Amino acid sequence: MARIIPLSEGSFTVDGTKAFVPFDTSKDNMQQRGPGALLVEIQPFLVITDKDYLLCDTGLGFRNADGVLQLHQNLIDNGINPLEITKVLMSHLHKDHAGGVSAKDPVTGERSLSFPHATYYVNTREMNYAIEQDGKSYLAEEVGLLRQRDNVVFIDGNGSIDGYIHYEFTGGHCPYHQVFLIDDGEDQIFFGGDVAPQASQMRGRFIAKYDYDGKLSMELRQQFMERGKNDNWQFLYYHDTKQPIGRF
Repeated sequence: MARIIPLSEGSFTVDGTKAFVPFDTSKDNMQQRGPGALLVEIQPFLVITDKDYLLCDTGLGFRNADGVLQLHQNLIDNGINPLEITKVLMSHLHKDHAGGVSAKDPVTGERSLSFPHATYYVNTREMNYAIEQDGKSYLAEEVGLLRQRDNVVFIDGNGSIDGYIHYEFTGGHCPYHQVFLIDDGEDQIFFGGDVAPQASQMRGRFIAKYDYDGKLSMELRQQFMERGKNDNWQFLYYHDTKQPIGRF
């Protein structure tokens, strides 16, 4: 049976500036964050199977007060050495999902992949698009290293990895978004990135203004929810502040 560990980096508000500002639910007030601000969790996931330590997206790439990459610290706090990660599954390369792809050494300034022993799986068109669209949502400095390393596999369309990790091209949230279904024979675990980011969005016919194609994203959520109901999927919600994992 697979083990799922949410690796939350915390709650943040984000508005039209695309800046992610930490939000402390015990003392901060959403009304003070201005009109249009959204409250989201930034929550990569670790899925441990008999074959792999799978990391689903990589967070913002922030460091904690001790200068340690927060994602690394979260793994360590759960008894996992970051060097044990075998595969990194990237839904897309927006900075809140891909900021932890690489890290800059605070002393030397050199940038390296945050999980050097892992194989990264990235949509090839998303990679090209991220470099072309360098700016608010994509940061080429953080993800550009993926093009230069041998432990990166560029994928497209639909397919499978090692026979049990299935990926599907979706578009919707961004032009080249993809999702993953991990099926180890006992569990079916669905990581929908930003086409299935919160449980509440799955239940309603919600069209998000921040999606590249809001109508398509809404339709995808409905489709995945129905498939998940039929096959008893566990959904991993990257941006849900209350429910990281759920079933329908």
